Amino acid sequence: MKWQGRRQSRNVIDRRGRGGRGGGAVRLGGAGGLGLLAIVVVGWFLGVDLTPLLGGSDGGGGYVSQPGSERPLSAEEEAAGDFAAVTLADTEEVWSGIFAEDVGQPYDPSTLVLFSGSTSSACGGASAMTGPFYCPNDERIYLDTQFFTTLDRQLGAGGDFASAYVIAHEVAHHVQDELGILSEAQALQSRSSEEQANAISVRIELQADCYAGIWARAAESQLGTIEPGDIAEAMNAAARIGDDTLQRQSGGRVRPETFTHGTSEQRQRWFETGYRSGDITACDTFGASRL
Repeated sequence: MKWQGRRQSRNVIDRRGRGGRGGGAVRLGGAGGLGLLAIVVVGWFLGVDLTPLLGGSDGGGGYVSQPGSERPLSAEEEAAGDFAAVTLADTEEVWSGIFAEDVGQPYDPSTLVLFSGSTSSACGGASAMTGPFYCPNDERIYLDTQFFTTLDRQLGAGGDFASAYVIAHEVAHHVQDELGILSEAQALQSRSSEEQANAISVRIELQADCYAGIWARAAESQLGTIEPGDIAEAMNAAARIGDDTLQRQSGGRVRPETFTHGTSEQRQRWFETGYRSGDITACDTFGASRL
């Protein structure tokens, strides 16, 4: 992926070190209207993080200082932050165009919060254990950049485009939020059994994979940032984080009724659907008879 030296998004808050990107300040405010029932859409690990909403809200209006650590960022962390900011900028360009042409409304970008170890969100605590996730309460994506290393060394999904896929998937949840899909899905889940709620979660996640595929197609055709092997890296990442694969690796039996993100085959196929079609209407996992 060609990312070095390219434009970085300004919608990034860096909580990893003192005075990082965003000047050590946190923008306040959020989506509003979702209240305490807001769902946290976890990008990669099994399940949905329902961490109690204790002390997570930023309040409203203005900026506040973020206490940040006293250590400087390492060269690796700096590079990871730059990479994330470039990838986020690419998603903003792609989705702004799609919203203008196909949706008929402006695209309001999400904010990416980078952190190390743990931090707070409007949906509760964020930590390395939760993995990257999107919080609709404040319309922010939370990412511990150490996850890129975990993705490579523990999950076997190396390569910069695999990491870009992580970000694109979480941005896709924000796109769902902008389109009103998340709030509708949340309402359905609140009236459903646990197994039914899991099935709804699978459709949410597979649609996000499909949207990530749309972004990948645009990155290739419009931005010219895709290099040979990049799409294969994303497909490998999709295979590595399927519910069935993760359950097998954890030593347990595969239990489809507990799936929340979809099988490896499903995640690959829906990413490919978005990549080959470039059309958001092709990503209607909620209307699909076969996932």
